[in-house]
Amino acid sequence: MTPSCAVLFVCLGNICRSPLAEAAFRQEAKKRGWDIKIDSAGLGGWHIGDPPDVRAIREAKKQNIDITHYRGRKVSTQDFTQFTHIVAMDNENLSRLRALSPQNSTAHIALLMDYVPNKAGQEIADPYYGNEKDFDRTWEQVHEGAIALADHLEKQS
Repeated sequence: MTPSCAVLFVCLGNICRSPLAEAAFRQEAKKRGWDIKIDSAGLGGWHIGDPPDVRAIREAKKQNIDITHYRGRKVSTQDFTQFTHIVAMDNENLSRLRALSPQNSTAHIALLMDYVPNKAGQEIADPYYGNEKDFDRTWEQVHEGAIALADHLEKQS
């Protein structure tokens, strides 16, 4: 059964972690036959309209996922009512999202790794200043988180 939800993944710039998390979750939702709203955004506006980092594109391609059409955007006030789940990549993002959350927010805000058994509170590593191995590690984390989040949503529906 398809859960009744919409999921937004958030990191700082929306070019590395959140697009990879979006891709991993889209892949998992497709495997489960779900047709739900899935997106990603950043807290900063530096990369609005830009494609993901080329290293993120390469990492997704290794997983047979094309994210070249993704475009960076900034979190908006409307996101807090249009998405049922806003999923942060690290604690700084989580704190900023909670501070930005308007009073009429209906979104559940949490870290991605909060959904993974025994990994609550852990952050997704930021690969931006790293190399290909760092992007591999980030993919492993967001992929694990995507499966755990999907399991959680499935149990709740």
